[in-house]
Amino acid sequence: MKKTSKQKPTTDAVEIIHRRYYEGRPQRMAELAEAEANDTVARKIYELRKRAGLTQQQLGKLVGTTTSVISRLEDADYEGHSLAMLRRIASALNKRVELRFVNAHGTARVA
Repeated sequence: MKKTSKQKPTTDAVEIIHRRYYEGRPQRMAELAEAEANDTVARKIYELRKRAGLTQQQLGKLVGTTTSVISRLEDADYEGHSLAMLRRIASALNKRVELRFVNAHGTARVA
C-alpha cells in the first residue's frame, strides 16, 4: 500500500496561500524571491535616507539624480536596481554595499 503524506490542516492565511499558489511551483517561488529582494532593497534605501534625515530631493542631489529616480528606487515594485546606483547611494550616505550569494535553499554562504 502506498503512503501519501497528507498536509496538516491550517488556518494560517499565509500558509494557505503558499500551499495554494507557490508550493511545487519553482517559477512562482523564483518570482516571489525576486519580489522579496526588490522589496528589501527599496526598504533599505528608504530607511537609510530617513536615518540620514534627508528628503528624496536631497538624496537625489547628493547622488546626482532626480527626486523621481529616488522615489522609484524606494518603490518595492521597482525591478531596476543597479549595483552602480546602489554604490552611489551608499557613498552619499557614507556607507558601502555588501553583496552575498546564498544557496537556493536558504543556507547563507558569504561571498
